[in-house]
Amino acid sequence: MPDTQSNPILKKSNLQHQAVNFDAIKPEHYLPALKSAIEIAKQNIQKIKEVQTPDFHNTIEALETSSEKVGTVASVFFNLLHAHATDELQALAKDISPLLASFGNDIYLDATLFEKVKHVYDQKPELNTEEKTLLNNAYDSFIRSGALLSTEDKDKLKEISEKLSVLTPQFSENILKSTNSYKLIIENIEDIPGLSEDILEAAKTEKGWEFSLQAPSVIPFLTYCSNRDLREKMWKAFASRSMHGEFSNQDIIKQIVTLRYQEAKLLGYDNYASYVLEKNMAKDVDTVMSFLNDLLEASSPAAKRDVKMLTDLALETDGISKLMTWDTAYYKEKLKTKLYDFEEGDLKPYFSLDNVTNGIFIHADKLYGLQFKKSEDYSKYHEDVSVYEVIDKASKEFMGLFYMDFFPRETKSQGAWKTTYVDQGLFEGKVLRPHVSVVCNFTKPTSKKPSLLNLREVETLFHEFGHALHALLSKCKYQSIGGTHVYRDFVELPSQILENWAFEKEALNLYAEHYETHEKMPDEFIQKIKDSSQFMAGFNCLRQLKFGFLDMAWHTSTFDNPGDFDVVDFDKKATEHTEITEFVEGTNTSCAFSHIFAGGYAAGYYGYKWAEVLDADAFELFKEKGLYNAEVADSFKQNILARGGSEHPMDLYKKFRGREPKVDALLKREGLS
Repeated sequence: MPDTQSNPILKKSNLQHQAVNFDAIKPEHYLPALKSAIEIAKQNIQKIKEVQTPDFHNTIEALETSSEKVGTVASVFFNLLHAHATDELQALAKDISPLLASFGNDIYLDATLFEKVKHVYDQKPELNTEEKTLLNNAYDSFIRSGALLSTEDKDKLKEISEKLSVLTPQFSENILKSTNSYKLIIENIEDIPGLSEDILEAAKTEKGWEFSLQAPSVIPFLTYCSNRDLREKMWKAFASRSMHGEFSNQDIIKQIVTLRYQEAKLLGYDNYASYVLEKNMAKDVDTVMSFLNDLLEASSPAAKRDVKMLTDLALETDGISKLMTWDTAYYKEKLKTKLYDFEEGDLKPYFSLDNVTNGIFIHADKLYGLQFKKSEDYSKYHEDVSVYEVIDKASKEFMGLFYMDFFPRETKSQGAWKTTYVDQGLFEGKVLRPHVSVVCNFTKPTSKKPSLLNLREVETLFHEFGHALHALLSKCKYQSIGGTHVYRDFVELPSQILENWAFEKEALNLYAEHYETHEKMPDEFIQKIKDSSQFMAGFNCLRQLKFGFLDMAWHTSTFDNPGDFDVVDFDKKATEHTEITEFVEGTNTSCAFSHIFAGGYAAGYYGYKWAEVLDADAFELFKEKGLYNAEVADSFKQNILARGGSEHPMDLYKKFRGREPKVDALLKREGLS
C-alpha cells in the first residue's frame, strides 16, 4: 500500500481546514508523493473496471473522486512552479509533467473503463442537473481524449501528450529565465529624466539605478522616461524575450503547434482550434473569426484616430515624425495629461495596495456578505504571502481560504492570476470549501512609501479578485464542475465584471484615500477618471485583437512538420493587419505568449473580448438597479458564481439577465458605437 502518512503533501494536514503545510514540503517530496498518488488512483480505477452493473455512483462519481490525491500533488507543485519556481522545481517539472500526462492517457484510453462509462451514458439515468453535466462531461472527455481511436492511434496520441507535457513548462521556464537575464543599469540619474521619485527609489541599488523586464519596472520606465534611446533599448529587450539564445522558445513553439495539429487530426478535427472551440460558447472557428473581425472593423477607425493624436503630440513636443512602439506608452501618458489635466502619478497616493485590498474586501461584503479575516495560523510558501479566512457574515459559514501574493521576485512568472490549492467540491467523501490564491506582480513597498498602484494595476487586482470570488462562492457538489471550471470564453465574466466597480464614484468613495493624509479622493479626480475612461479605447481594443488573431492563426493552421515554417515570419504575417505602428525587426510576440503556449488559453484568447460583451451587458443591470443592489447581486451569485460549470453558460447567463447578451453595452462603454 502506498505511503500516505509520512509524505507531507499526501498526509492529512494538521492545519485548520486541511490547509497545505508548505513549511513541511521539500522538493524531494513531490516525486514520491505523485507516484504514491498515482498508485492509489490506479487501484481506485481498477475497482471501477471490476464493477458488474455500472451506474452513476459506482462509475461516474467514483471516477470523479478516483484521483483526488493526484490532483493535490499536481496543484501544489504547479502553483509553486509559477509562483516560486526554484531550480529544483524547474528540474522536477521534466519528470512530473510526463508522469501526469501518462497517467491521464492510462485513464482515458482504457477501453474497459470507457465501456463502463458508456454503459451509464447510454442508459440515460434519472439525474439532477449537476449529475447530468458530470456524466456528459465524463463521456465527452473520453471521446475527446481518443477513446474511440485504434490501438495504433492511441499510441500516437500518448506520445503527443507526453511530449507536450514537457514542452509547456519549458516554455514558461525560458520566459522566466530570459526575463531575469536582462538588467539595465543607469549610473547617471540625468540619463533617465521623467522618472518620479518613487520609481527611482524602487530602482536604486549600490551600482546606481537598476531596471528589469518585470512589469513593475519596465512599464513605468516606458511610460515616464524621457530618454527615447533608453526607452527603445528597454522595449526591444522586453519584446525579444525568449526569441534567441539559450532561452529561445522558437523551436518549442514549432513543436507545440505541430503536435497540437497532429493531435487534432487524430481526433478527427480540421485543426486544433476546432477541437478546443467545440467545448466553448463560441463553438467553432467561423464564429470566433467573425467576432474578432467585427470588433476589428468597429475599433480600427478609433485606433487610427488614437495613433494620429499620439503622432501629432510626439511631433509637436519632441519633433518625432515617426511614432514607434516604444513611444506609445510615453505619449499616451502625455496625451492623457493634456486632455484630462491629470497624471496617473497624481492618483497613485490614493491607491496604496493596502487601500485597494481593503476596497475589494468591502465590495465582497457589500455585494455578497463576505468577510475576510487575516490569519497567521497558516503555512506560507513565501514571506510575501498573506492568508485570510473567508466567512459568510449572515450564516457564519466558512467559505474558504484566500492567499495573496503580490510582489515580483526572480522565481515568479510575469503577470497576474488566480489559482486554487483546493477546489470547492467533493473530496474524500466531503464537500470541501476552496483554498484560493491570487498572485500578482506589483511594486514592492520601500522604506519611505507603501506599494502604490496605477489605474491598470487597480483593475488587475479587481479582475483577479473576481476570479477568486467565482471560486469562493461556488456551491457545487463536484470539483470538476465547480468554481472556475467553466468554458474558457465564459470564465472571464466574473473577473471582468468586477473591474466595472473599481472606478465608479460610489466605489471609490469607499476605499480610495491618500496613504499619508487619509483624505478621500477628491471629486475632481474621480470625474477625471470617468472622463478618461474611453481614452485610447480603439488602440487598446486593437492590441487585444492582435493577440486573439495571433492565437487563432497558430491554432487554425496546418503544421505537418516543425521545419516547414518560421516562427518570426508567421507571427509577423498573422498580425500585420492589426499593427498601427511600424513592425520592429528582431522582436516577436509569440515567443513570450504564455497564455496560449503554457497557460491553457490556446485557441481561447479571444475569450477576453468575448467575455467583455457579457460583462458590459451584465453590469448594465447593476447600473440600472444600483451598484450594490442586493437583489441583482444575489441573482449574480446564485445563477453565475455559485453554479460553476454545472449548466451551459448561456443558460446560466439568461437566468441572471433574462435574455442573451447584447454587444451594444460594450460598444457604448468603449465609445465605439
